[in-house]
Amino acid sequence: MIEVTAGWYLSLAAVLFSIGLLGILVRRNALIMFMCVELMLNAVNLTFVAAGRALGNLEGQVAVFFVLVVAAAEVVVGLAIIVAIFRRRESASVDELASLRG
Repeated sequence: MIEVTAGWYLSLAAVLFSIGLLGILVRRNALIMFMCVELMLNAVNLTFVAAGRALGNLEGQVAVFFVLVVAAAEVVVGLAIIVAIFRRRESASVDELASLRG
């Protein structure tokens, strides 16, 4: 039987972070990009928890708590902005939003 160590969790976190980064670089929809940022944050949270467990302390879980609080606030503000732009422009493409700079 294979023992699941912190290395497995760190590898999973690296894969999740890479998928999120690839989504940011490839996709042009603001909502998809927003979800990719959230995926990257969760990958970092997994890293904090795995490192904390490997070191035998709770500091990783405390860091995750603070990251989740900030992410919750970011979700509220970010989704409100995306919904407001979508209602006004009928599109969430970041290429079209770049023309709003003036």
